[in-house]
Amino acid sequence: MNRGLNEVTLIVITLNEEENIGDCLKSAPGVGEIIVVDSFSDDETVRIAEEAGARVYRREFISNAEQKNWAIEKASGEWILILDADERLSPALRREIADLLDNPEAEGYWLRRKNRFMNRDIKHCGWGNDLVLRLFRAGRGRYSERLVHEKLILEGRASRLENPVLHDPYRDMNDYLDRMNQYSRRGAEELHRDGKHWFPGIITHPLFRFFRMYFLQLGFLDGAAGFILCSAATAGVFFKYVYLKELREP
Repeated sequence: MNRGLNEVTLIVITLNEEENIGDCLKSAPGVGEIIVVDSFSDDETVRIAEEAGARVYRREFISNAEQKNWAIEKASGEWILILDADERLSPALRREIADLLDNPEAEGYWLRRKNRFMNRDIKHCGWGNDLVLRLFRAGRGRYSERLVHEKLILEGRASRLENPVLHDPYRDMNDYLDRMNQYSRRGAEELHRDGKHWFPGIITHPLFRFFRMYFLQLGFLDGAAGFILCSAATAGVFFKYVYLKELREP
C-alpha cells in the first residue's frame, strides 16, 4: 500500500444515505482516517458508517459548506478528500491518488466525475466535463459560505487527475424530485439573502437553462435520459424563483 493514502482524511456529509454510504467508504480502502458528519439520519447510515471504520459526528445541518468546513477542522490527515455519499473512487483513481501523494506537485487536485442518470452514462448536458476540486492539502482549503453550490477556496496551485470519480446521484425520479425541491428552496433563500427579485428571472433563467443544457451543451445527444435531465433541471430553476417569490411577497 502506498504511503500516500494513509495521509488522507476522507470526509463525507450524510443524511439518510444507507443505500450509498457503505459503497462510498469501501471505495477508499487504505485512507488514514474517515470522518462522516451526519445530520441526524433516521435510517441505518450511522451504523453502516461506523462499521466501515468511520468516526461519525451527528450535528444539525445548516449548509453543505458549513458541515464540510466543520469536518475539515476535525481532520488529522495531511490531505483532505471530500466525497458525496453517492460517489465512489474508481480503482484507477485510488491508485492515482496513492501514487501522486508520494510526491505531490500541487496543493489541490481537480477530480473528473463520471455521471449516471436513469441508468445511462451522461456524456453531455454539462455533465460530461464535470470537474470538482475535492482533494487538497490540509490547511489550504475551505468552502465558501453558500447555501447551495458551495465552492472550495484553495490557497495554492491546483492540478487535475485523469481517472474518474463514479457518480450515480439519484436512486429514481422520486429521489431526484425530492432533492430538486431542497436545492430550489436553498437557492431561493440565497437569492433572497442577496436581494434578488423573482421577476423576470422566473421566465428567463429556466428558458436559458434548458437552451444551454440541451442545445449548447449537446444534451440531445444523450437521448431520452438527456431530455429528461435537461427538463428536470429547468423545472428546478423555475421552482427556485417560485420559492423566491414566496419569500419576497409572503
